[in-house]
Amino acid sequence: MTRLHRRTLLAGLAALPLTRPAHASYTVYELVPNGTSVDFTFDLSGLAQSGTMPIEAADIQIDLNDLTNSRVSVTLNASEARTKLPFARRAMLGDTVLNVAQFPTIQFVSTQVELGEGGRISRGAKITGDLTLRGVTQPITLEADLFRPPGSAADNLDDLSIHLIGALNRHDFGASGYADLVQDIVGLDIRAEIKRVR
Repeated sequence: MTRLHRRTLLAGLAALPLTRPAHASYTVYELVPNGTSVDFTFDLSGLAQSGTMPIEAADIQIDLNDLTNSRVSVTLNASEARTKLPFARRAMLGDTVLNVAQFPTIQFVSTQVELGEGGRISRGAKITGDLTLRGVTQPITLEADLFRPPGSAADNLDDLSIHLIGALNRHDFGASGYADLVQDIVGLDIRAEIKRVR
């Protein structure tokens, strides 16, 4: 997406009132499956590795009158997580890491949306929420960016793209297996296309 398109959308969103209404008015969005990816990175024996994990379900509600009042709930299918190394995938799904036999999904539920510079969902915007992994729930904060497709009208918010990046310490969730081979920090890079539900 070009800088011009992003600035146009962000300017439009920044112009929306930021006072919290007595009753939130949510616009419901749904995921576009072929435009969505959840990527993760980790370090294995000093070498950077990556993988993907599919989204099983999502509930996305945006309050266009008060963006900070928006809420997101996403469920990931941990049992279908993939890496480029088959042996690493088997270890990752096992009982000392993700333990998908007992905990086949991972869930994120937003608790707070912080706008960035100028009241925008960009330039420092963050989404904080509760991440539940292996039955353990911990807060996590993701950097957020929201933009519209190139060529769309400035006031057309029917189709949007979201980019979230962040990281977690796997030991906070008890996923501590292979500590001598795999570093503590797992990076997250989530890209999602969403469409307004009519």
